[in-house]
Amino acid sequence: MADLDFYGLFSSLSEEEKLIKETAKRFVNDPELIAALLECNISEAGFPRTYFRKMGALGFFGADLEKYGCAGLGGRGYGLLMQELERRDSALRSAVSVQGALVMRAIYDFGSDLQKEKWLPSLRDGETIGCFGLTEPYGGSNPAGLQTKAELKSDFYIINGSKTWITNGSIADLAVIWAQTSEGTEGIRGFLMEKETTGFSATFMRGKGSLRASTVSQLFFDDCKIPKENLLPGTEIGLKAALFCLNHARYGIAWGVLGAAMACYETALEFAKYRQPFNKPIASYQIIQEKLSGMVKEITKGQLLCFELARLKDQKALKNEQISLAKWNNANVALEIAREARNILGADGITYEYPVWAHLANLEAVKTYEGTEEIHILNVGKKITEISAFR
Repeated sequence: MADLDFYGLFSSLSEEEKLIKETAKRFVNDPELIAALLECNISEAGFPRTYFRKMGALGFFGADLEKYGCAGLGGRGYGLLMQELERRDSALRSAVSVQGALVMRAIYDFGSDLQKEKWLPSLRDGETIGCFGLTEPYGGSNPAGLQTKAELKSDFYIINGSKTWITNGSIADLAVIWAQTSEGTEGIRGFLMEKETTGFSATFMRGKGSLRASTVSQLFFDDCKIPKENLLPGTEIGLKAALFCLNHARYGIAWGVLGAAMACYETALEFAKYRQPFNKPIASYQIIQEKLSGMVKEITKGQLLCFELARLKDQKALKNEQISLAKWNNANVALEIAREARNILGADGITYEYPVWAHLANLEAVKTYEGTEEIHILNVGKKITEISAFR
């Protein structure tokens, strides 16, 4: 089935962008990968580590970064990559997004030259797996209140605390950890911590109804001693550095969830065409056509948002509130489309025989992470009223 492209937006893609899209599509349609993700969803096994090197070889990690052998993709190319990955499973896009938009981005923009040279090539190739430790058990939406502490002792830091809901956490070789070095948000700094660090441990989180193919973990730091040079020197601007990285991840999510929505729409359309409970396809009924048309309307609006985001990104004019609006809108739209698709499929919609149920469950989490709906609403509200509702 051809991609949903009601306004012909994909006709404007460059040859490079078309190649990126097709490369990602071939990868996610590999029967071996599909079977592995299905097993992960059924057993909640976490994302297979073996696929990191395969994705690294294809240039998926840090694809929008320049230098250090990264692809240097423009806004649309990177967005289309995220779209195709999440078309298969949110866990797939999430693994790539954390590795590139969070871990590699933090090192690329805030690390020393030595840190960049040491880590970016191996992260790019998938030989090293990274995680991004910001969220804590006592408050995800207010990172300024994080309780993990980093105490400077001569030429090293001692870090104590914990993180939760950390993608890639228990399989990561390297963690970007955000910790409080003094009172106030100006004291929040980023640190690089290797998995062999004494006192550092990670636990795979089970019992999730969503993102079951994602390696979501808790991290614990018990008097972890790391060299002073493991501090990301560019993070002296405090929490702004962490939020800068989050905005890159949110940009990818705005594109990615459209891939999930498109997969649900395409599945529902095909199902409605061949399902004939009353001797004719249910697609011939007005109520089903209304549902399918509504999906097309919302996906198309989301695509227009993303194409404009890409233009602004490439012009270096993209603002955080614009990313918030797109992530808020597109995550909501994708979740509602998944629900409508599940409804059209009836009982088949709750099985893993079709991709709809996994997308529906995953999107419940995607709507929440990288900023809840409420946080993005207030980001937009702050811009239009010039009044912050966070304090």
